Amino acid sequence: MDINKLLAGIQCDCGRQHTCDIEYVYIESGAVKHLSEICAAYSHILLVGDENTFAAAGERVLSALAGKALEQVIFDGKELLVPNEIAIQTVAERLDGVEILVGIGSGVIQDLCKYVSFFHKVPYVIVATAPSMDGYASNGAAMITHGMKVTYPAGLPKAILGDVDILKNAPMEMIKAGYGDVIGKFSALNDWKLSRLINGEYFCDYIYDLTYQQIQATLALADGVLKREEKSIQALMEALVVIGILMSFARSSRPASGSEHHLSHFFEITGILGGQAYFPHGIDVAYSTVLTAELRQKLLSFPFPEEIYRPAETAYRERMQAIYGPVAEGCMALQQKIGSYKANRAAVYKEKEAEIKAILAEAPGAEEIQKMLSVVGLDMGEFYTLYGKEKLLGAILYAKDLKDRYTVLWLYYDYFGAEE
Repeated sequence: MDINKLLAGIQCDCGRQHTCDIEYVYIESGAVKHLSEICAAYSHILLVGDENTFAAAGERVLSALAGKALEQVIFDGKELLVPNEIAIQTVAERLDGVEILVGIGSGVIQDLCKYVSFFHKVPYVIVATAPSMDGYASNGAAMITHGMKVTYPAGLPKAILGDVDILKNAPMEMIKAGYGDVIGKFSALNDWKLSRLINGEYFCDYIYDLTYQQIQATLALADGVLKREEKSIQALMEALVVIGILMSFARSSRPASGSEHHLSHFFEITGILGGQAYFPHGIDVAYSTVLTAELRQKLLSFPFPEEIYRPAETAYRERMQAIYGPVAEGCMALQQKIGSYKANRAAVYKEKEAEIKAILAEAPGAEEIQKMLSVVGLDMGEFYTLYGKEKLLGAILYAKDLKDRYTVLWLYYDYFGAEE
């Protein structure tokens, strides 16, 4: 599709004017060359990347920006870069006189540049080095501050450059992560519909349908992903960027992030807190989509009881502290603020049981999702091996506490939380 036409926005039947402040998107062979025109009006530029991303695209960027005054922040490529207060300060302290940031990288570099750009009022461009996630065009920056995973409202890049010559050579794990992130939209879209029914949450058919089309476009060329075929990599990157634009249209990540992302954040946060291994975000999302499919299937298999489960506050707090340690109180405060712990939806569930189950049944089943993942060599066995039964159960029951968003995780907990 014509992404730059989509950037113009639409007056939608949902009643909103959908807009996106990104000026340019180029996803093509040789896309980095457009940096020259995009940055023509700027003379003092700060490049931000790490040793790996700079090796992948730095030479092309330097060539496109020849003659400019260039500063550089290049993080160590050997250690995992965490988008925390230290990384933010490292970039921010180099902003003196800088007119524009050029990020070279993917997820973490993108979020870091987005955050610094927004809070320091300096525009930025992102040169993507991997089709690994959908955040390139979203207006949220996923950061880890005070030990918690927090998505901050932030601005959008001036431009996104997805050079297929670079993207197709990204580490295969990152390409798989991007593919997994797209597959996760099956779960996110289902959660969005569910919340509309249960909570009357804003919903847009246009955004929903176009997101679904991006999933199908990616699946249509999935066979070429492992082969690094240009058309497959380009379709994947286009889907990720379009979905990001649609998040901007929705003014939230709701079309692209639901229960599967909450599970992924659980594995990341508990991994960081406990010094334990976890998968890249998109791969965790992919595997977690299978888990959420299993939850939907279980909910479809029994009649809803008259009562929902709620434990004693003291017992719940102890369990949260055992799982989340120093960030437990912050998670609980978030849920208390929005009234999640006191909400009793039993009457709504019973009244709308048929409608709820009709929505749950729309999502692909666990076996179908696993087949989609197997096309790119993602095997659920490695997921079960890395995390184990106890951690997976903890994720299913307590990942919901990380975000202020209703998903199938709450529905499942309301009926099966007592089975822990």
